[in-house]
Amino acid sequence: MDSSQESSLINMENGDHHDDHDQPKKEICNGRTPQNMSNSILRKKSDPMLVSGVRFQMIRAFMANLQEVILGTKLAVLFPAIPMAIAADFYKFGRPWIFALSLLGLTPLAERVSFLTEQLAYYTGPTVGGLLNATCGNATELIIAILALHQKKINVVKFSLLGSIISNLLLVLGTSLLCGGLANLKKEQRFDRTQADVNSLLLLLGLLCHMLPLMFKYALEPINYPIASYTLQMSRASSIVMLVAYISYIVFQLKTHKQMFDTQEEDGDEEEKAIIGFWSAFSWLVGMTLIISLLSEYVVGTIEAASDSWGISVSFISIILLPIVGNAAEHAGSIIFAFKNKLDISLGVAMGSASQISMFVVPLSVVVAWIMGIPMDLDFNLLETGSLAFTIIITAFTLQDGTSHYMKGVILFLCYIVIAVCFFVHKVPLSKFLTKVKRNLCVLVVPNLVFMRLIVSLNFITGENTAAKIDAQASFGALAA
Repeated sequence: MDSSQESSLINMENGDHHDDHDQPKKEICNGRTPQNMSNSILRKKSDPMLVSGVRFQMIRAFMANLQEVILGTKLAVLFPAIPMAIAADFYKFGRPWIFALSLLGLTPLAERVSFLTEQLAYYTGPTVGGLLNATCGNATELIIAILALHQKKINVVKFSLLGSIISNLLLVLGTSLLCGGLANLKKEQRFDRTQADVNSLLLLLGLLCHMLPLMFKYALEPINYPIASYTLQMSRASSIVMLVAYISYIVFQLKTHKQMFDTQEEDGDEEEKAIIGFWSAFSWLVGMTLIISLLSEYVVGTIEAASDSWGISVSFISIILLPIVGNAAEHAGSIIFAFKNKLDISLGVAMGSASQISMFVVPLSVVVAWIMGIPMDLDFNLLETGSLAFTIIITAFTLQDGTSHYMKGVILFLCYIVIAVCFFVHKVPLSKFLTKVKRNLCVLVVPNLVFMRLIVSLNFITGENTAAKIDAQASFGALAA
């Protein structure tokens, strides 16, 4: 490594992105995020000769558009899973098959949504484009969460979002650092520590909002307090704080400190332009969002049947399988960029996606559940919250010095394996959350039960009329039930 390259890397570590004369660079405009660049690795250029023989211009334009959107990805081979999932549901095939096919169909759709939002960003400008990319970056997780809330499957919402955060921080980042370190053994790998610090702070704030309801529950458990009500109120207030923090982060990233987050490429790379028109991209985005909603409904509706059929707990499927398959395209792109020694993009994918889920998707799910009248809180239980806490702390320690080697990737990956094994052997019964609700309601009911029993005893001792005793006993029985 010559002195100019070393100076450039040191400046990057300190957050200085000034270009040098030996290696001129250009900024990626239109608000492209590392997630977009990661997904672009799996895209392929279409051959215009395939549709050039079509006689009518309108049909030729439609076929070219279809070719760019459907066949413009290396994951196009998974698109047949979408009609197969719909057919399996229509003909009442086994529900585990519907779950598996829907999960496979979501993989190329998630990558195509990223492509379409990037196309829209070329027409909307860098600020709106960056906001659009930041909002739609985890559209699949958000749609699954909303549909699961509609079916009152709060445990599926919590597990899937928790799994997405853990998967990004340990699996994606770990494999990226591991593969990048092995592919660049003779090079010193450095990355921009500033972005990692900002994302780590956001994740720690999110962790605090998750831990407070849990600590509150254990602190007041010996006392007859309405813990569920207080925890729910605290979670809703914390969710609003988290959304405010995320909005501040968006302003920080897109406006006030934009230079810290500008992703850069070398001049040798071809400058990308919009491939399809604005209204075409918008129409395709709406259509694919509807298909994602349909497949997500299949996933949420059949996850319990798949759990029973495969002998795997719902927690393992939601925390481990859903994030791996749903974000496979983004994860693969992150690893490929690490192979090319572009760790800033890999870190942007893993840390940025984890921060977005923690500070945007999770609190938004709580607010949406609030609107729907569903009591979803930020209490993810002791085991799940503990796993999240250690994940964030280990990741923050790993990235604190601004350098990387393959051993850091090994440690993060092995941490993910341990957590996966933990949830594999931890069988969570489906009635667990109902049991917890009943237990919290007992905190409200037990004092009334004692009072009613005291009334019955006093009536019996004082010899009050039989009707009064029967009414009191009936009230006691109703409360006990």
